[in-house]
Amino acid sequence: MTEPSLDPALVAVANGQNPDPFAVLGPHLTSAGVVIRAVRPDASRMDIRLAASGRVEPMRRLSVDGLFEATLPGSEIPDYRLVITGWHGEPYEVDDPYRYGRVLTDFDLHLLGEGTHHRAFEKLGAHRIKVGTTTGVHFAVWAPNAQRVSVVGDFNEWDGRIHPMRLFVTSGIWELFIPDLADGEKYKFEIRTTAGQLLKKSDPFGVAFEQPPQTASIVHDASGYTWGDGDWMGGRRDFGGWLDRPMSIYEVHLGSWARVPRRTIGR
Repeated sequence: MTEPSLDPALVAVANGQNPDPFAVLGPHLTSAGVVIRAVRPDASRMDIRLAASGRVEPMRRLSVDGLFEATLPGSEIPDYRLVITGWHGEPYEVDDPYRYGRVLTDFDLHLLGEGTHHRAFEKLGAHRIKVGTTTGVHFAVWAPNAQRVSVVGDFNEWDGRIHPMRLFVTSGIWELFIPDLADGEKYKFEIRTTAGQLLKKSDPFGVAFEQPPQTASIVHDASGYTWGDGDWMGGRRDFGGWLDRPMSIYEVHLGSWARVPRRTIGR
C-alpha cells in the first residue's frame, strides 16, 4: 500500500499503473534541487552514489511498495548509480534506466505507424546498443491498447513495477533502454490491460527463445552473426528459377499479437 498523502502519479507508478513512468521516475530538476525517484519493491534500502565524488546519499522510502526518493542540491543532473540493498542480500549497484532519453526517432515512429518501415526488425524487439558511453539493451514493442507495458525477467524478479516502458501515444509503441543488461537474460513483456489484467508475452521480434515448453525470449546480440550463404546469394540473380520453380512460403501466427505480417522466406 502507498501512503494516501502521495501525489496520485506517484501512487500509480508505485502500483505499476502509470503509463508515463518517465514523468515520475529518474532525475528531475525542481526548485528544491535534483529529485531522483526509483521503484524497487525488492529493496529494503536504496542509496545514490555520485560517480564524480563517490559520495553516497540515502534515499527516502515513500511507500511500502518500494518507491524511493532523494533530493540532491544543484541545478544540473549528476552522473549517478542506484545502490540497492535487498531484504536478504548485500548491496549492489545498477545504472538507472530512467536517466536516459528516448531512442526511437520521430521518423522511425512515422514509418512504423504507416507500415512502411522496411527494417522494423531493427527497431522493435531487443537490441544491444550504446547510448552515449553506456552499453545496454533497447526494448521496443507495439501494444496500442495496453495501459502499461514493462520488461520483466530474472533481472527484476519478473516484477512489472520495476521496469515500466515509455509510451509513444500516437504510435502505440513502448520502449525502454536498460543499461548493462547481459546476453542470455530471459525476458518477456508484461502488459497491463485497461481491465487490470496482467499478461506476460514473448517478444514477437525476439531472436532467441527458451526451448519448449518454456516460452521466454532471450537477450541475444545477433549483430556479429556471420552468414554462410554467400555463394547462393552471389548466384541468385542467374538462378533462372524465379518464375518456373516451386516457391516455399512460411506463415506464423503469434497468439494474441495483432497485425503480424506474413513473411516470404524464399525459394
